[in-house]
Amino acid sequence: MEPQRSPLLDVKGNIELKTPLLRASSRLPLPGSRLKRGPDQMENVLEPAKKRTRGLGAATKTDTFRSRALAPPLSTVPQTQGQTAAQKVPRKTGPRCSTAIATVLRNQKPVPAIPSQKPGTSAAPPVVGGKKPGKRPAWDLKGQLCDLNAELKRYREKIQTLDQENQQLRDQLKEAQQQAKTLGMERSTLEGELARVQAQAEQGQQELGSLSTRVLELEERLGTQEGLVQELQKEQLELQEERRALATRLKEQERRLQASETALSSSQAEVASLQQETAAQATLLVERGDRLHGLEMERRRLHNQLQELKGNIRVFCRVRPVLAGEPPPSSGFLVFPPGPAGLSDPPTRLTLSRSDDRRGTLSGAPAPTTRHDFSFDRVFPPGSRQDEVFEEISMLVQSALDGYPVCIFAYGQTGSGKTFTMEGGPGGDPQLEGLIPRALRHLFSVAQELSGQGWTYSFVASYVEIYNETVRDLLATGTRKGQGGECEIRRAGPGSEELTVTNARYVPVSCEKEVEALLHLAHQNRAVARTAQNERSSRSHSVFQLQISGEHAARGLQCGAPLNLVDLAGSERLDSGLALGPGERDRLRETQAINSSLSTLGLVIMALSNKESHVPYRNSKLTYLLQNSLGGSAKMLMFVNISPLEENVSESLNSLRFASKVQLPPNAGPVRTPGLL
Repeated sequence: MEPQRSPLLDVKGNIELKTPLLRASSRLPLPGSRLKRGPDQMENVLEPAKKRTRGLGAATKTDTFRSRALAPPLSTVPQTQGQTAAQKVPRKTGPRCSTAIATVLRNQKPVPAIPSQKPGTSAAPPVVGGKKPGKRPAWDLKGQLCDLNAELKRYREKIQTLDQENQQLRDQLKEAQQQAKTLGMERSTLEGELARVQAQAEQGQQELGSLSTRVLELEERLGTQEGLVQELQKEQLELQEERRALATRLKEQERRLQASETALSSSQAEVASLQQETAAQATLLVERGDRLHGLEMERRRLHNQLQELKGNIRVFCRVRPVLAGEPPPSSGFLVFPPGPAGLSDPPTRLTLSRSDDRRGTLSGAPAPTTRHDFSFDRVFPPGSRQDEVFEEISMLVQSALDGYPVCIFAYGQTGSGKTFTMEGGPGGDPQLEGLIPRALRHLFSVAQELSGQGWTYSFVASYVEIYNETVRDLLATGTRKGQGGECEIRRAGPGSEELTVTNARYVPVSCEKEVEALLHLAHQNRAVARTAQNERSSRSHSVFQLQISGEHAARGLQCGAPLNLVDLAGSERLDSGLALGPGERDRLRETQAINSSLSTLGLVIMALSNKESHVPYRNSKLTYLLQNSLGGSAKMLMFVNISPLEENVSESLNSLRFASKVQLPPNAGPVRTPGLL
């Protein structure tokens, strides 16, 4: 059984164990710090440290309170020696100083840790002055306590000394770091100067190379110039030879010039005679121009007389072909008798036969057939082409270019081919072009021919529709699109008989492409609706107006007239043309407005035919807009379009009867209304 250990001995042992640790930590460099010193300075600093370490090591052996397992701690540098060493360190720059400091720091070995003592073991008594003090008896606790207090005081003094040395080392470390920072800045400055000097050296080398290249180029050019000088000398000799040859030729040319002057005198006499002949030809040309102008004026007069003899109001009838999916008409439903001159003469008559189911007999016999005969200025069967139709009206288009107002209508029920006759078919097929594009092409072509006679023409187009007695601009774009209330029919000026549509676009045109663009825009803006007779029915009158202005500047002549091409709305009656769906009242109002304007048009034409003093132009917006193109010397043509289907026989008869009323009697002669231009 072990004897009981005194608690004072345990305290003493703990103090002895902690003291070497404090000394070792005070002599180590600060963590995270880097010493940047030169090799000489590090040697001066480390040399006394080595000596002090050897001295302390010997003293440690005699110390009875230190453990044998502890390694000797690193000695500290005194303040005076550290300051002297810091003063002797030379300020050197460059990587050599940093490399030496890093090598010294790597060679330092860390202080080994003090092994912990096992509990229950007692520490060796301290050795004082190299002699072991006498061992106090176990009962002398007061003496032991005094020894421990003295030993503790001595260790505290040592700890204070070590703290002072540690603070001195920290100050030296800060000073060394500051010096290293200064040396680093000097190094950066020197490196920048070195880079600048190197750049200047490289630039100098480049300049030297470029100068060398330039010298070589100049030497080459010098050699080339010397060769050119030699060639020029040779060329100079050749030119001298040529000069002598040219001098010889000059003498010969002078002799020939004298001969030419003699010939020139004779030629001048011939020129004088030719000038006289040219003057005579110019006089003859002027006379022929006057004669040509007179013939043109005579042609216009005769052309107008011919048109008046044919009738200023004419009616053509056109029957559209049967479309795919439609039932063909029965034989004898539509008959086209030959013209007065036989089969070679274009037809002018039409016979329509219908069976009246209301007159059927009780015996079940078939109802009798009723024939309806009509006669017009020209009848076009279903097989007639678009070019044939235009050829018949091209003389009227020429009248518009000659200065006479012309108005062409397309009348008929919905689906009878009115729009096809005026504008043409879809797809842009040239064979299907209607009257409007063909008339414009004819006008542009003839105007180009007349420009050789001194005439210049300009064309201004407008396209409006009359929907429910409201005028709309079909060429409107942007925010004005569809705003019909803004357009009104007004006089062009005070005292002027010319009518114009306010807020409507008047577009100058000069080629066919511009006209095609206008027709496409108007087709998109026109008011259409679905009816009982057609999926897409035009519910308005469209009026294409082309104002033609011609001028002969040399003779001071002017002419102007409008060409009106009108596609009338469908002429079906109320009981068969009503629209389906919730908009039935709107369709009814549209049909009433259409039939009212068509009735007014018939009344105006009949009043003109009967030469009545009052013509009801103002009863309809359509007739009011076209009044200057309906009376006086104006030419009017109405196309009555009918369907070949038997189911539309009632509407076809109504259209044919309306056209028969419009047509002038054969002996009525031209219509002249005084006071209308």
